[in-house]
Amino acid sequence: MGILADSLDKATANTATRPIPKTAPAQMRFLVKVSKGSTRAVAERLGISQRTVERYVKGQLKQPRKDLAALLAREVRRDWQPRVQDRAKKRAAQTGGIVIETRARFGFTAAPGTTDDARVRRITQHLPPAYAARLFDARAAGATEQQLRAIAAEGLQEIYFKDRGRRAQDLAVEFTDIDYVELDF
Repeated sequence: MGILADSLDKATANTATRPIPKTAPAQMRFLVKVSKGSTRAVAERLGISQRTVERYVKGQLKQPRKDLAALLAREVRRDWQPRVQDRAKKRAAQTGGIVIETRARFGFTAAPGTTDDARVRRITQHLPPAYAARLFDARAAGATEQQLRAIAAEGLQEIYFKDRGRRAQDLAVEFTDIDYVELDF
């Protein structure tokens, strides 16, 4: 996964209305429940043995090592309250839009005589629902990081740099060297 895909997943997970289970055994039981009782599927998902999953479920193991704890929390967050996440995505794609905050290098292809030198900018911009819908659809279809960046760059180009078509008609924006990206909806 890439930085934009991870940020989109994180924004989706942050729409939860209840906190995720706190303890490792409770998190493991939740993953087993989501996997329809298959401890083998959870073990493959986490890269641990099936017996280890069973020990967490029974409460025999309680403190996972740091890397497993982080992976466990991330996987639980991904599957936590799927209907709430779907409603939040639908709302963002139909009415709310998405807010993108980024620090990245933006370069331009523009008419002769204008500056097109790339420079690092920090931008916080609300993108309309159409761009949110395109990002969600591309992510669901398994789009690459470059494809997600192209959608985000097009949205920033049209809304931020071209001011919704009121200026810089021939401007094409390049979105590279991303320092960080945070999305919210």
